[in-house]
Amino acid sequence: MAPLEENTQKVLLELTGGDSTSDRSGLDLVAVLDVSGSMQGEKIEKMKTAMKFVVKKLSSIDRLSIVTFLDTANRICPLRQVTEDSQPQLLKLIDALQPGGNTNISDGLQTGLKVLADRKLSSGRVVGVMLMSDGQQNRGEPAANVKIGNVPVYTFGFGADYDPTVLNAVARNSMGGTFSVVNDVNLLSMAFSQCLAGLLTVVVQDLTVTVARIEDESTIQKVAAGNYPQTPDADAGSVTVAFGDLYSKEVRKVIVDLLLPAIDSDRGADILEVTYSYKTAGKLFDAPPATVTVRRSGTAFPADDPPVDVQTEEARLKTATMIQQARTMADGNKLGDARDKLAEAQNALEDVVAQSDPLLDALRTELQELLKLMKSQDVYEKQGRPYAMSSETSHDRQRFAARGDIENNRLFSTPRMDKYLEQAKKFDEDPAAPLPSADKDEEEEVAANPLAPLVGPITFYIRAAVEALQAIEKLINKGAN
Repeated sequence: MAPLEENTQKVLLELTGGDSTSDRSGLDLVAVLDVSGSMQGEKIEKMKTAMKFVVKKLSSIDRLSIVTFLDTANRICPLRQVTEDSQPQLLKLIDALQPGGNTNISDGLQTGLKVLADRKLSSGRVVGVMLMSDGQQNRGEPAANVKIGNVPVYTFGFGADYDPTVLNAVARNSMGGTFSVVNDVNLLSMAFSQCLAGLLTVVVQDLTVTVARIEDESTIQKVAAGNYPQTPDADAGSVTVAFGDLYSKEVRKVIVDLLLPAIDSDRGADILEVTYSYKTAGKLFDAPPATVTVRRSGTAFPADDPPVDVQTEEARLKTATMIQQARTMADGNKLGDARDKLAEAQNALEDVVAQSDPLLDALRTELQELLKLMKSQDVYEKQGRPYAMSSETSHDRQRFAARGDIENNRLFSTPRMDKYLEQAKKFDEDPAAPLPSADKDEEEEVAANPLAPLVGPITFYIRAAVEALQAIEKLINKGAN
């Protein structure tokens, strides 16, 4: 329902990746690894363990290339199919890695991207770059200036001496990449496992969503979709958002602010058309259009509060904005103001109706962790700033990124990520123990949910909420109840 007077609507669109299936697309993964002198000792050993986890999880439809960098980059192996024969050879290459030299992140990144660009077999394949560094770049051009293109780059800050600004910029310059913070060297396997869990469960690629106004019935004022690319079409009155890949059970939410004009009489009205398209197994699919319809009525009075799910998503967006504001304050040596801003964000969450929502619990955990990392300027600069940057990019992408307490901070995690987290913990304790491949994980999930292939790769959901503050004021002025 919507009033006859001019009013605004918020429309929440929600797309969720379907269940993983046994016919997933193969993954072309490039691991870009820092082997500079600062990786001596425990760090290089932990990195080797994390990479061995990755190798053992991949299967024969996947390919892996390993690039290392110090003063310059070195592609120590091209894209290789991960088979029973090649797996021991890849593990041997990892065991042979030795640290020494300076840090040239940009050369490592460019070399990794070239591996993917030079592929002869690429149709329908999932791609990803995992870039790990523990130090400050002191060789080569700025990595943040590298043109990445339509490839997700997932960066990992390892230890306490890397430059979070560079690694976060690289991730944000890519399509769907995230920046993970691994201050504790014992957590690298878990951090790698979360990224890998996503890449091995991509259900659709090149996902785009288009929202279009209905002529004479509505005007799009704003589309909130993080920092995914938006393409407006003024003539059509539409906006297209490009999301790239979507993991199994991963969610993308979009809030569209609409302005409805004043009309004279009661009637139904279509106010928004939504279409989306995606690729799976290299084939393009266009979903049929969905239309948001309201009843315009002189007796319609908007609810005091929007639906709970709209409130919750708006609370998440507001929290993310306040985290960014707090980081800006802390960067300006206004740590007290930054802590006040985070406390304000905590208080704002208590005003949301759905207090038991898992998303709200995750936001509370995030704010609590960040407050602890702002207890002093020194702690903030070493741990708080990377954490805040990782959080901002994670929110903008609506995608999990490891930071802080990885086991309890599960914002945007998926079921496969939860499974791989436990597997990585056990693997760290005993790397020689058997580890199921991704194929085995898929078989278990399909067996547990045999109807999953019938559901399809995406579920789509719409919720509209009338705001209509101007209409409320007009009705009150008329003496309406």
